[in-house]
Amino acid sequence: MVLTLDMLLSTFEKYNLDIWPIQILAYLLGIAALFFAIKRTQYSGRIVTGILAFLWLWTAVGFFFLYFGPVYNLAYAFGGLFLIQGILFLADVVRPRFSFGFKGDVYSIIGILFSVYAMIGYPVVGYFLGHKYPQSPPFGLTPCPTAAFTFGLFLLTDKKVPKLFLLIPLLWALSGVMPVSVGILEDIGMIVSGVLGTALILYRDRNE
Repeated sequence: MVLTLDMLLSTFEKYNLDIWPIQILAYLLGIAALFFAIKRTQYSGRIVTGILAFLWLWTAVGFFFLYFGPVYNLAYAFGGLFLIQGILFLADVVRPRFSFGFKGDVYSIIGILFSVYAMIGYPVVGYFLGHKYPQSPPFGLTPCPTAAFTFGLFLLTDKKVPKLFLLIPLLWALSGVMPVSVGILEDIGMIVSGVLGTALILYRDRNE
């Protein structure tokens, strides 16, 4: 089955209309995750990875399995990858390995930019491309904004990011060439966040 722009836009439209007002919850969770990633507290790591777990698991089941899979068979495999990533984040809530905190360095600043693009840049760019709500990917509830947001938060860690956590988000970022090729040009930001974010994370962690 060939991926098409109409397929994506019609899926986004039905999905957005059916799940409203979960989009508001996703934004509230995104804001909370960004807040606790910047303002370090005793429980910041658990809160942030718990929110990421919810977003990745929701996207796996809610978007891929229930909505996109029936119209694009490969989506079930994609959903499986998001399910695995969500479980990884969920396991981190129990045994934390992530630690977050704003350092004011280039990594933190780029991390905030990636996060803001995922939350605000996607709908703004999409609007000018003609992908207006409800034919737009909702933040935190569809794969590409979720992946971009994840890389943003990874750049706000103050300890090394476990490499296992980078693999699936990077693979998904690289796969962004597929939707970009059919006209979802806002996903270029996700590709940039994945490739540049991974390079920055590996360079930063190697020198710590």
